[in-house]
This record gives sequence, structure tokens and C-alpha cells, in this order.
Amino acid sequence: MALLLLTGSVPVRVAFEYPSFGTALLVGVGVVTLLHLLLKDR
Repeated sequence: MALLLLTGSVPVRVAFEYPSFGTALLVGVGVVTLLHLLLKDR
């Protein structure tokens, strides 16, 4: 659980500090999370 919180909080922190890089990072994390949720049932 702590790893999940750390993984989620780092991109949010970067997004606030560096908006252009952080937005791309948040989109990447969102896509990976979505793929993980979709492929979990397989």
C-alpha cells in the first residue's frame, strides 16, 4: 500500500513543480494504471 501511495504521489508532486513535464508524467501513469486494471482479469 505504501508503494502505491508513493507511486501516485511522486507524479502529482512533479506536476505541481514542473507543469509541462508533470502533465506528461501523469498521463503516462494514468495509461499504465488503466492498462493494469483492464488486463488484471485476464
